[in-house]
Amino acid sequence: MPKRAVLLVNLGSPKSTTEGDVRDYLREFLGDERVIDAPSQPWRALLLEGIILRTRPKKSAHAYEQVWTKEGSPLVVTSRRVQQKLAATLGAATPVYLAMRYGQPSIASVVAQIAADGIDELLLFPQYPHYAMSSWETVVVRVMSAVAEQAPRLRVTTVQPFFADTDYIDALQTVSAPFLRQPHDYVLFSYHGLPERHMRKADSSHAHCLTVPDCCTTCSPSHATCYRSQVYATTRAFVTRAGVAADKHSVSFQSRLLGEPWLRPFTDHEFERLARSGVKKLLVMCNAFTADCLETLEEIQQQGRDTFLGAGGESFQQIPCLNDHPAFIDFLAKRTQLWLVGRRA
Repeated sequence: MPKRAVLLVNLGSPKSTTEGDVRDYLREFLGDERVIDAPSQPWRALLLEGIILRTRPKKSAHAYEQVWTKEGSPLVVTSRRVQQKLAATLGAATPVYLAMRYGQPSIASVVAQIAADGIDELLLFPQYPHYAMSSWETVVVRVMSAVAEQAPRLRVTTVQPFFADTDYIDALQTVSAPFLRQPHDYVLFSYHGLPERHMRKADSSHAHCLTVPDCCTTCSPSHATCYRSQVYATTRAFVTRAGVAADKHSVSFQSRLLGEPWLRPFTDHEFERLARSGVKKLLVMCNAFTADCLETLEEIQQQGRDTFLGAGGESFQQIPCLNDHPAFIDFLAKRTQLWLVGRRA
């Protein structure tokens, strides 16, 4: 029988909160041509080394200090727990490996271990519900490159973006239910932001995304690689499943760089707008992330809370990401077991 295994891949984190380690991490992360896709390598290098890495490491190091735990990076710690719990669910016959797109454990080192362990068939499970070239795609490309170099006989099956998978939506509903039962006025779905240019670049027709009116709800093959349409699909499916009223929720986008148009509305602006419009008790869901990380723990729970309360809000709660909740482990296990059954057939 072929030896089969699962590889979970998430974003990654610096080794520590020191400015040097954060700089090294940002150099790898922002040096990825699918993250900052400037037209030429010299221009990307100038932008990264000449501008971003001169100021951002100090600021980011301070932000990481606000969320770092005794065990290390929240994202990495949580991802390891997911790996361990999924492995316990699947049993010893199906090992579960964990890699980070940036930082450690690196994709290259984990693929080398997979090859050394004699794995024949691998289920690659990017921990991103939605397609984006700067998240899901870069993980797949990097893994397949490492496989081609180190384990060319390894057969890889990749889990596609699961943004509207019924079991995934059910997991979101299970995790959020206790919070939705608490008194609240509004739910804001804050997704990670992307440049509008990435939407157009991912549209192979170059004639739909951000061009056709209501492009995200007008059926098109481009939706298969459209981050914006997929986050709206997740939101529609979730609010239907959870019974959130149409006038009691909206979508926004967090994290952005200056210099070009990014997806709107911006989350920090929405915190102010909602508070000033009379929303007193706000819930926030960050469904672009499967595990709580810097963008949820510091940008939303800390900065976002301060912005909302400072603008007149009274109660602010970020609903935790799926993390290592049993409902998420069940989702991962079910998808894996379907793959295993298919491979055995």
